Amino acid sequence: MDNNNHSYDLIIIGAGPAGLAAAIYTSRASLSTLVVDESMAGGQVKTTHQVANYPGFVDPIPGHELARNMRDQAARFGTRFELAADIAAIQLDGSEKTITVDNTTYSTKNIIIATGSSPRLLNVPGEIDYKGSGVSYCATCDGEFYKDKDVTVIGGGNSAMEESLLLLQMVKSLTVIHQFDELQAEKITANKVLSNPKTKILWSHEPREFIKNKDRMITLAENLKTKEIVKLESDGIFIFAGMVPNTGLVKRSKLNLSEQGYIITDENMETNLNGVYGAGDVRVKKYRQITTATSDGTIAALSIIQKR
Repeated sequence: MDNNNHSYDLIIIGAGPAGLAAAIYTSRASLSTLVVDESMAGGQVKTTHQVANYPGFVDPIPGHELARNMRDQAARFGTRFELAADIAAIQLDGSEKTITVDNTTYSTKNIIIATGSSPRLLNVPGEIDYKGSGVSYCATCDGEFYKDKDVTVIGGGNSAMEESLLLLQMVKSLTVIHQFDELQAEKITANKVLSNPKTKILWSHEPREFIKNKDRMITLAENLKTKEIVKLESDGIFIFAGMVPNTGLVKRSKLNLSEQGYIITDENMETNLNGVYGAGDVRVKKYRQITTATSDGTIAALSIIQKR
């Protein structure tokens, strides 16, 4: 393709598993495809130490390696990439969609939004400092590193309790810090956590600071009733305060979003805007895993290919 031609058959925003899976399919089908991401390729996968539940790999594979393989596979079929890009503007209305990247405008008739979601931050001192080094947001990703160790879990909702059940299969002890006097998760899940002898609960507390002391993590938590600050020591901290969809780029568009900000699609990944698709963790869905993201990307790609 002429390098001066900035028009593509498809532009994909987001280079995580959903976007890369879509690019593999559309590039193989000879659709000129551009993948744009404000970071590097891989999405959350690239920061995952090891992935043990992705089909086709008998042994766990480092997340960054899986992400690189997906990117290289898409590139081999002809996908073009704009990574670490400054996305200045996006226009989704009309038959011709445009995206402005680093002062260059690209146009297309089809666009896939696959920008993913991010863990909701507590904005507690030390949280960002020790992210990936004592503070985690994913039991599936990092739980194995805390085998026979003590962990602290922040949160009491469904995701927190489901992740806690996974952690309880590995850790020596698990202490839940929760701001209320009862868990907000479904009772059947909450009861499984509460009945486990490894579990301790710190009710009516909120974390105020995370501190690292050599290999140990210290959580300073405030008792919301007495205002007393308690010090809790463990090997690692898992924060489950929910996820936030990365839809900042499209919030001013006419794209239909849920109350939580996720993109609403049909089973073909199509949105309310003609030629605009949503795929992966950024769309309304029940489960958010690498496999479900690649599935979304595949469906979006096939929907576009069949309409060609």
